[in-house]
Amino acid sequence: MTTQPSPFASSPIVLDHPLIRHKLTRLRKVETSTAGVRRLVRELSLLMCYEATRDLPMETVEITTPLETMLAEQLAGPDVCFISILRAGNGLLDGMLDLVPFAPVGHIGLYRDPETLEAVEYYLKLPSQISSRRCVVVDPMLATGHSAAAALTRLKEKGAKRLLFVCLLSTPEGIACLKEHHPDVPVITCAIDRGLDEHGYIRPGLGDAGDRLFGTK
Repeated sequence: MTTQPSPFASSPIVLDHPLIRHKLTRLRKVETSTAGVRRLVRELSLLMCYEATRDLPMETVEITTPLETMLAEQLAGPDVCFISILRAGNGLLDGMLDLVPFAPVGHIGLYRDPETLEAVEYYLKLPSQISSRRCVVVDPMLATGHSAAAALTRLKEKGAKRLLFVCLLSTPEGIACLKEHHPDVPVITCAIDRGLDEHGYIRPGLGDAGDRLFGTK
């Protein structure tokens, strides 16, 4: 399947703003509470959304201020949508919707087979007009890359042409997987960690993102 060229110059894009590095360090700590994890993920998603939407199309309109009329810029139509990979993707989704509250949202449910580490789909619900929108796909972790690759494949099958994958943490293995299967889809991440252990967990990582967000084991 072919897609339109990405507006981003390179992939992956590693965000190294001091606030991102600071909040990510706090998020990684084992002693950070569930409430703290939720707050930090929401704050990080706000900062990541700024980068993910930096080139949305604009249009010029005439407005009236309290003093005079002027020409000003606003977003040109409903160009963007968010796609959350369940369940942990919803942690990133909430903060992004704070900044872009009008964006439609899709969900794709995937779980990782514990034996093969391959992604298995169990749910899919997408916005309309997906082929004409920038689809920002969110999941906190890019580990093996299998779930992300499977999600992107399904979105392309449904007509998505402009895709962007946003995650908190990534690994060389996950990035290589996406480059192999979806070289047209750029990745925005806060850090590229050392790699995966024998169970497919990111090291040093931050543990299971879903468990830490939702207080489960």
